[in-house]
Amino acid sequence: MFHPAIRHFAAWLIACTAMLLIAVPVSAQDEARAARYGDDNISVQLVADGLPVAGEEWMLALRFVPSAPEWHGYWSNPGDAGQGMMLQLDLPEGWEMGEALYPVPDRLLISGLMNHIYEGTYAVLVPVTVPADAEIEGLPDVTGFVEYLACTDRVCVPQDAVLSAGQGGEFTRWRAEIAPLLDATGAFEITGARLRIAVPLPAAVDLPQPHVFVANERLVDYAAVQTFMREDDTLIAEIPLDEFGTGEAGALEGILAFGDGAGVRFEAMGGDVPAGGDVIAGPIGMETPPLWTLILGALAGGLLLNIMPCVFPILSLKALSLARAAESEAKARSEGLAYTAGVVLACVGLGALLLALRAAGEQVGWAFQLQEPSVVIVLLVLATVITVNFAGLFELPSLSFTQGGEPGGAFATGLLAAFAATPCTGPFMAAALGAALLLPTGLALMLFAMLGLGLALPFLLIGFVPALRSRLPKPGPWMETFRKIMAIPMGLTALALIWLTVQLGGRGFGLFALVMLFGIVLALGVVGRLQKAGKMAWPAFALVAAPFLIFGAFALPSSYAAPGSQPSESIHQPIAFSNEALAEARASGQPVFLWFTADWCVTCKVNESVAIEREAVRAAFEEAGVITMVGDWTVRDEEITMFLTDRGAAGVPLYLWYAAEGDEPEQLPQVLTPDLLVEQAQ
Repeated sequence: MFHPAIRHFAAWLIACTAMLLIAVPVSAQDEARAARYGDDNISVQLVADGLPVAGEEWMLALRFVPSAPEWHGYWSNPGDAGQGMMLQLDLPEGWEMGEALYPVPDRLLISGLMNHIYEGTYAVLVPVTVPADAEIEGLPDVTGFVEYLACTDRVCVPQDAVLSAGQGGEFTRWRAEIAPLLDATGAFEITGARLRIAVPLPAAVDLPQPHVFVANERLVDYAAVQTFMREDDTLIAEIPLDEFGTGEAGALEGILAFGDGAGVRFEAMGGDVPAGGDVIAGPIGMETPPLWTLILGALAGGLLLNIMPCVFPILSLKALSLARAAESEAKARSEGLAYTAGVVLACVGLGALLLALRAAGEQVGWAFQLQEPSVVIVLLVLATVITVNFAGLFELPSLSFTQGGEPGGAFATGLLAAFAATPCTGPFMAAALGAALLLPTGLALMLFAMLGLGLALPFLLIGFVPALRSRLPKPGPWMETFRKIMAIPMGLTALALIWLTVQLGGRGFGLFALVMLFGIVLALGVVGRLQKAGKMAWPAFALVAAPFLIFGAFALPSSYAAPGSQPSESIHQPIAFSNEALAEARASGQPVFLWFTADWCVTCKVNESVAIEREAVRAAFEEAGVITMVGDWTVRDEEITMFLTDRGAAGVPLYLWYAAEGDEPEQLPQVLTPDLLVEQAQ
């Protein structure tokens, strides 16, 4: 594939060349309507469907016949390259030529350029409106001139011909081959960088290989993979826009192809397009699996999050809940239920917010919350407060993460656990979350709830299965020591969030966050001293913390500096991802290893440390001439989000291997090993 800019320049050059070759001054055509190029490669004949009748529509046809199988013609919108037909007819006075009617075209992809073509013999019908008062004696003398392009995979030749209508032709078959126009008008909307179309189509219509041919030129990316969803008797198509186009349309026309030459024409006006629907076609990996497999995948993915590296920093919270669960059966059950409620509510809430943002046109994915500096600051404050609470600096009398038997504490633990545990997608979970972004809202939220249930399942079982609780250590004084030990991993979490704050907003942003954090810890220290003295403590917190919080409210926004797009530090010296860079790398004829990561994704960083950043992998890549490319999703990036969505991925990590030959990449597992990467390169 070529660089998209090169592709569009090539398409423009081909179209301009074709127009220059076939353009003839009007005066010259009037003086002598003679064909300059002829129709040797694709011949054309004008035929009429019987004799015209006054006041009725009369049908003419242009029958195109290639001289050899390698020649092809073009639809009215030829795609990225080529030239549509230009027709002039000399009709009796008052007779009007209608819009040409085409069969369903085929697609031809050459070097990244998508062409809308016809192979073999085909006919274009031209309706003619005959006046009611027309005097008709036999076949009218209808002449004309047509200009078009004949191409092979390697060469294009302009064609033209002088036309004179005769009778004959297979109009019954030709009419059947024309895509019929739907009676109902559809709707379309342009959201973000996508065109979304709602086509009224009965659910009973089979769509083995759907594809939309958009008649509006330079609106959509013709070569992009299209996604199709069904919502009752409405077919919803999503097509990426042409990044070099206008991105606007007053009305929309096109052909919806079903496959095997069948299809319908449609017209659409601007309006609301339903969200969601059952995915029936799309990029590889996006076809919706059976619902039961998605449910099991979400449940298993949530369960495995308990041991994924990205969840390790919050294991201290879970460990304390685990220890407290053995105190009594009633407390164990209430804590298990409260913890589960917190986890499920957080997952459903995050999922609902994600779906709402996407429906509003925002290009966001799973773990989008950690791409927002303000959310990371809130998490940093929470992690710090929990750390000093574990360390015994102060107590939360009514809502504590560390005091057993309090459902409120277990519920808050569940909320925070789910919020911090969802940045990375693990095994089984990726397919379910990818499908959730495309399913109807109700089913999508059910998958998010199942994800939360899987995450909370171990603690729910401990609460309701006495045999499991009996294996836990008995409560005792050791728990206070354990609580203080657990301050260490929570403190490490806070340090990681400080680092992420600097990555997101710059050093000044991180420094001001530390100043505000110092004030909060100082205020909590004052609270702890007053608590030990038996005095009223929390008003003092407000007095001490208020100046620091006010400082943070003004200083943090003003000091925020959005980071530039820089590739991660790597022994491979990877290229920073963009669609243009990927197209250029693939056009080089070398294999490409592309990975998507984020600074807040611990799984990503572990994979990079144990697999990608290994000397054996570097040597194997160098020997095979592998081009490495990284997409950094630490900060929201619409281009990366769209790419992930197109691959059926809801978040990171994502690892793709493009072979030197072939169009589609191989998606590698989310847990990498050096041997796996070395084998790919060999």
